[in-house]
Amino acid sequence: MIEIIPAIDIINGCCVRLTRGDFDRKTVYSDKPEDIAKGFEDAGIKRLHLVDLDGAKTGKLVNLDVLKKIVLTTSLDIDFGGGIKTTGDVKEVLAAGAKWATIGSMAVKQSELFAEWLQHFGAEKILLGADVKNEMLVINGWLQQTEINLFDFIEEKIKMGVKRLFCTDVAMDGLLEGPSVDLYKKIKKRFPDLYLIASGGVSGIADVEALEQAGCEAVIIGKAIYEGRITFTELQKYLN
Repeated sequence: MIEIIPAIDIINGCCVRLTRGDFDRKTVYSDKPEDIAKGFEDAGIKRLHLVDLDGAKTGKLVNLDVLKKIVLTTSLDIDFGGGIKTTGDVKEVLAAGAKWATIGSMAVKQSELFAEWLQHFGAEKILLGADVKNEMLVINGWLQQTEINLFDFIEEKIKMGVKRLFCTDVAMDGLLEGPSVDLYKKIKKRFPDLYLIASGGVSGIADVEALEQAGCEAVIIGKAIYEGRITFTELQKYLN
């Protein structure tokens, strides 16, 4: 049974969604993300994907107080990412109540430091994020395209001890045009033991079912929930 993980993206303390990672194409849904999170929990959700977009853009933790508010308001298992650059940042995020520190760009740019974090904090405390476009990694809040192949990257990180990864196809994110099912099938075929979380493009319940059939262990859903394309009634069979 695929796990449902709603996303809350934060800019200036507000719950927002971007289209294709473009900070100029922003929709604000709430200035109280903790209320959104409580609504998710009340609907039967147990997991939350929380992203500090200001942190991702500036390279430092900006919206940690939002994490703390959600931790106080709910009992959700939260992964938090965006702006984590130092060992101290990882400690701060975990101390604030996140179950996982989400690491993306740093795993690309400072691979040795990322390996140290896996050893120091344990692989069970680190969630690796891979943002891709045409199967090549995109970093720094989706602002910088690299020439690093996704599959080479995953293979390297699994050797370091990574067990969980979420992958976002930036070209699909926020468009409500469907997820990159074929990409996830390729990942699962090559790395069958990896706990794979799909992210980006989910537009309806049929997409969730397709991702489950593709072998994904979980799916992050953002705009489809906020725009009413997927209801928690439809998702109920995944929430028991």
